[in-house]
Amino acid sequence: MTGPSTDQAADGVDDTRIQAFWEAARGHLGQGKLDSVLGELVRDVVPPPSWSFGDSPALADQLLALVLEGRKTGTSTALAEIEDEGVALPRRGELSIVTDGTGEPRALLRTTEVVVVPFDQVDEAFAAAEGEDDLSLASWRAEHERYWRRVLGDDRFTTAMPVVTERFEVVYPRR
Repeated sequence: MTGPSTDQAADGVDDTRIQAFWEAARGHLGQGKLDSVLGELVRDVVPPPSWSFGDSPALADQLLALVLEGRKTGTSTALAEIEDEGVALPRRGELSIVTDGTGEPRALLRTTEVVVVPFDQVDEAFAAAEGEDDLSLASWRAEHERYWRRVLGDDRFTTAMPVVTERFEVVYPRR
């Protein structure tokens, strides 16, 4: 239910909204315009990947609201989703831009932890970090099973399937 789905165009065309958001966020990271004159790295100029939560605009907005209020500090993605999209696993320290259901950039996140575990080994602490429903592991399992059966199909969901659990912090806008 919370797995990121990428928003950036496959052809690499930069969305002006993402670029403007990245410029504002860079200032909060201590990377100002002077850095470009002094020779900053390409990774500092090019916006990090952008994505939204879930598989619908309504779910994207709902989960983003939990992030912005500080309740949601983790997300999970079936490893199969990442493989299907052909993207790399998230890594500790990486930045990403989260968009709302309309594609508007709203938050810059920094990944603080990534662990791949079987679905049935996600623990209560991580379920609570996702910030959804009643924060219980039982609720996490029920809702995520429903989500991944919808997204991956019934035949690809198993309780042993690898799940990428990711913890993050909001670095912009600051709460």
